[in-house]
Amino acid sequence: MNTLYYGDNLDVLRRHIKDESVDLVYLDPPFNSSQDYNVLFAEKDGSGSAAQIKAFGDTWHLDSFSAATYQEVVEKGGKVSEAMQAFRLFLGQTDMMAYLAMMAPRLVELQRVLKPTGSIYLHCDPTASHYLKMLMDAIFGPVNYKNEIVWKRTAAHSDSKQGATHFGRIHDVLLFY
Repeated sequence: MNTLYYGDNLDVLRRHIKDESVDLVYLDPPFNSSQDYNVLFAEKDGSGSAAQIKAFGDTWHLDSFSAATYQEVVEKGGKVSEAMQAFRLFLGQTDMMAYLAMMAPRLVELQRVLKPTGSIYLHCDPTASHYLKMLMDAIFGPVNYKNEIVWKRTAAHSDSKQGATHFGRIHDVLLFY
């Protein structure tokens, strides 16, 4: 009760969180945006500081770690294994496959700790929401899917003024199970 854990959520879930002990999960993971995010500091006058700390990199590549994570999920068998194998067949050796290999075991652990009456909300963006929906169907069961919630922004991100060649992105997705 009232405990803050600091670390990789997969490790924390496996070592510290009991089965069926959580009522509500809101997950806002990295979006596979291929960007680095920094903790920004300000000078005393309010201007930006040259000193910055990298908070996390949101870039995923198939490497030995993601390959091992993928293999761990596949070896457990079941619907999640089948979904991951299908993703691998379709996506091949892509960054999206590495991202899904990172997400799958975390979602499996979240399903384990969620009470039967609990709810999970997964915040994602349209670049991965369709893959994550299929992965969550494999984990939580399609019957437990309740809704896709669209979170509309007040301004577009990555629009043409920033060099993008696509329409401005004006929403995120929350998958509710």
